[in-house]
This record gives sequence, structure tokens and C-alpha cells, in this order.
Amino acid sequence: MAEQADRTGREVQYVTLHGKRRAFVIKGSGPAVLLLHGLACDHTTWSPVIDRLAEKYTVIAPDLLGHGFSDKPRADYTLGGYANGMRDLLTVLGIDKVTVVGHSFGGGVAMQFAYQFPERTHRMMLVATGGLGPEVTPLIKLIQVPGWFRVMGALTLPGVRHVETFALRTAAEYGDFGPLRKYTRDLDEVADIVESWKDRRTRFAIRHLVRAVIDWRGQIVTMADRAYLTDAMPMAVVWGGEDQVIPVRHASNAAALAPDVRIEVLADAGHFPHKDHPEDFARILDDFITSSEPAAYSRARFRRMLRSGLSAPVAPVATATTATTA
Repeated sequence: MAEQADRTGREVQYVTLHGKRRAFVIKGSGPAVLLLHGLACDHTTWSPVIDRLAEKYTVIAPDLLGHGFSDKPRADYTLGGYANGMRDLLTVLGIDKVTVVGHSFGGGVAMQFAYQFPERTHRMMLVATGGLGPEVTPLIKLIQVPGWFRVMGALTLPGVRHVETFALRTAAEYGDFGPLRKYTRDLDEVADIVESWKDRRTRFAIRHLVRAVIDWRGQIVTMADRAYLTDAMPMAVVWGGEDQVIPVRHASNAAALAPDVRIEVLADAGHFPHKDHPEDFARILDDFITSSEPAAYSRARFRRMLRSGLSAPVAPVATATTATTA
């Protein structure tokens, strides 16, 4: 496995699976935690929490295919394809079971992984996840628009891109006050995304990925029809109270679909609560792991659940617990 450093100085390793190179970071020892990043991001979105978690856990943070240092081929960018890739990566690393944590689009991959491979999933945490309602920011819907690929290619040319990213990072740094804060806090992450889109292969992958999960009406993929399967697996949901990408009210949808789910809403956080409040996030994840029994996969139980399906009506929408942060 060849190695190099990412922009944070952390060691990135590689493994080739089915002819495609996958990048990942692995650190620590103990029970395994798989961290899945969101749309157009990469493993560095988890940088604020990797070292904290690695004090107690084996942390695996991959770049999903089409993102970061991983290859960006013409390939399967569906949720099922990503779940298969994570299974194969863990197998090569000799890791049998994990607690899977997914942010935004990565939450959809986490749900798919837990659904496809329950025998390899101890528990699941979803962070500002997709799949709990149709609403999503119009900026993501625009990726489907004919001509987006070429327009974004022009907007990410040298010079133009540098002005854009400088403006975004400046707004993120100096807009961190008053009522503007909820609109500017995530702009540094947006700047990183714009920077990555200078690579036409990345734009190609993102366009195909978005078309698989979103249409003009919003999110296509939903966990609603399979939420009853979470009865056999501990599940937690974390959200930022000021999320401008996916509405925080979707956290309450999770409570309606899976009544035993643990919900934490970090009041002073946006779409990346693990970056806004890394200490609180690491504490919440650690508490979830230590206070819940890992799922014990039973084929007979799973078969009974699949046969019976959703036997009871969906519970009314619950109120999410709000965690205050300093």
C-alpha cells in the first residue's frame, strides 16, 4: 500500500480493488469505527475528530470512489456500489465488524452498508444524513441541470477559482458572528469542494452520483421502507441545529421511523457538526458506542423481520433532543 500525506499532514494509504485505487486513512486501535464523508467531500472532513477517536478506537476514514485521492473512473456510483466497496476495503484490512458513521450522502451509504451487510455492522450513526426526507438545498439539485458540467468547468479555471475560494474562505472567517453565522459557517468546506471541481473527473463522478439519489423533487433515496430493520441494530442521529443543506427537522423523521433511535441536535452547528464541535461529537459517538450493545446478527431473526415487514403504523413525529454547546 503506497502512502502519501494529505493537506493536513495525515498519512494516506491506498489499496486497489477491482482495478480501482481507493484512498483511506487508518489510525488507532480498538473497536473499529468507519467514517464515511459526504457528497463532494473527502476523508479530511473528519480531521477534527480522527485523533480524538483514535485514542480508543481503530478509525478508518476512506475517500469514497470519485472523491479525494481515490480514483474517479466511469463506474458504479450508486449507494449499493459504495456499500460493496466499503465491505471489500474492510475485508482487505482484516476488519470484520464496524460501527459505521455516515455524514450527509455518507449517511445514505452507511444505511445501505448496514442493510446489505448487517452481519458486519455493530451499530450505525447518521450525521446530518440524507435519506430521511425529500428536502435538500437547491444548490445540489442544480448539479443535474444540463450544462452544469461545462459551466462549473469554466468557474473553476485558474484565477476564477482562486477568487471564488478566497471569497468563500474570507466569508467563513469573518462572517462568524450574529445572524449571518448560520449562512457562512460551512463556506470553508464549500471552498474545498469548489477547489476539487477543477478536476473534470471529479465533476463527472459527482454529477453521476447526484443523478442516482436526487431529482427535481429532492432526495429519491429513503430509509422509510426499511426502517423497521433498525429494531435489530443500535442507531443514533446527530444534526446541526442551523443546517442549511438538509433541514434539521429530518432528525425528528428518524425518531418517527425508528422509535428507539438516539437523537442529538447540536444547537450552534451547521451541516458539519463534527467540525463545528469536534469534542462534543467525539463524546456523543463514544457514549453511543460504550452504552449500546453491538448488534448480533441472526439470519433467522432477519428473515422473520423481512417476512413481517412494517407490522405497525409509523409513529408520530417526535421532538429531537437538543444538546447545548459552548
